Amino acid sequence: MKKTSDLRIIVLGAAAGGGLPQWNCGCRNCSMARDPASGLRPQSQSSLAVSLDGEAWAVFNASPDIREQVRANRPLQPRRLRHSPIRSVVLTNGDIDHLAGLLVLREKQPFTLFSTGAVDRIITDNPVFQVLDPELVSRRIVVLEEAFFPLPGLEVRFFAVPGKVPLFLEDGEPALDVEGEHTVGLELKADGKRVYHVPGCAMMTEGLVARLRDADAVFFDGTLFSDDEMIVTGTGHKTGRRMGHMPIDGAGGSLDALGALGIRRTIYVHINNTNPIWRAGAERERVEGCGFEVGFDGMEVRP
Repeated sequence: MKKTSDLRIIVLGAAAGGGLPQWNCGCRNCSMARDPASGLRPQSQSSLAVSLDGEAWAVFNASPDIREQVRANRPLQPRRLRHSPIRSVVLTNGDIDHLAGLLVLREKQPFTLFSTGAVDRIITDNPVFQVLDPELVSRRIVVLEEAFFPLPGLEVRFFAVPGKVPLFLEDGEPALDVEGEHTVGLELKADGKRVYHVPGCAMMTEGLVARLRDADAVFFDGTLFSDDEMIVTGTGHKTGRRMGHMPIDGAGGSLDALGALGIRRTIYVHINNTNPIWRAGAERERVEGCGFEVGFDGMEVRP
């Protein structure tokens, strides 16, 4: 009998920066998420946890909500006094919603932090991250396309995807389709499975299409359903592409781009609080009708 994969992935947080509900937002989704009777559950900020044995875990992006994410997911909780199953943290970019959780993980617990050189410089240049004890937290800089192992048996590679620098590093109008170390995707290989985590992507490229084709699972940037969503809802003045995120629907959207690639499971994560796919309606029906899934906090995937 063929052995089933031990690769186990938990969506710790499915929402984009600010979460759902966002603290200062009264949009339809946020209002529903505050109402227990609405059926729309609150969602925390974007993060995945991965394990091969259910004991040791790697966390992909340290959300500001990581304390509550650990509380909500028993596999990540301490087994004894002063213990954590989290062995490593892997960062895909330097956005606040992916970095700030490192400050929560400062309580003298050993783990290894993996990032590109560009993201490591953001951490080095900000003195607040000195709370991470260097005798306990080992920082590893990884170059693009180099294999590394955040857990024994879990092979991971960083690869560049089109994006921009974090908002707090913008100086004027930033380039929106730069492929470098500031925005990366993750390729995971274990047990003969090939999985991708791409929580931020400004546009689809031929190289990205070739990489994702026939993957076992892809967790992909679902920030906005339509490019002008923030403008239409009155919650912002930038398009999705200006924020470094390709839309789900419309010309050049991820729904069409990914739908032809033979991916076994495509799951949207990093979903903005304004995105209508959070609730029942035509937009969610379109996504699910194409065979895509809407990620949610606590969702478990075994490719």
